[in-house]
Amino acid sequence: MPDVQDAHGAQGDPLTLNAALVGRTYPSTPAYVVGREKVREFATAIGDLNPAYHSVEAARALGYSDVVAPPTFAFVVAYAGSSQAAMDPELGLDYSRVVHGEQRFSYARPIVAGDSLIATATIEAIRSVAGNDIVTTRVELATEAGEPVVTTTTVIVSRGTAEDPS
Repeated sequence: MPDVQDAHGAQGDPLTLNAALVGRTYPSTPAYVVGREKVREFATAIGDLNPAYHSVEAARALGYSDVVAPPTFAFVVAYAGSSQAAMDPELGLDYSRVVHGEQRFSYARPIVAGDSLIATATIEAIRSVAGNDIVTTRVELATEAGEPVVTTTTVIVSRGTAEDPS
């Protein structure tokens, strides 16, 4: 259930973000076709030499149709969805003040090269803690046919935006 806030956050700090957007779901993104080379490049960039991320043969030996994406690759696809929420003018977020707070992934199955995925974002919570506004978004990644693949949860902190209550 979404963490609905009134005009004050968890510690009584006034929110500067529009808490009325908690629960808002944004339109699904256009399909992102997962490319074999993108998976390989991502795995190389994070220093993961798992053969299933680089070799079609190694992935097929594990029962996959193509190379498997490392778990954090989901953020590449989910970013378009979470950006819809963060950049929503109604939210009132100054993105220049944002730092990444947390990222979680819950997989139904691994992402494989050739998948065509759509991302659907929802604002789960908005709260204020110690003068900072905190936004939690959930992005559901699914195939175009509707098969769930992974849910990402992102927490971002907008530093020092909440008004000082004194």
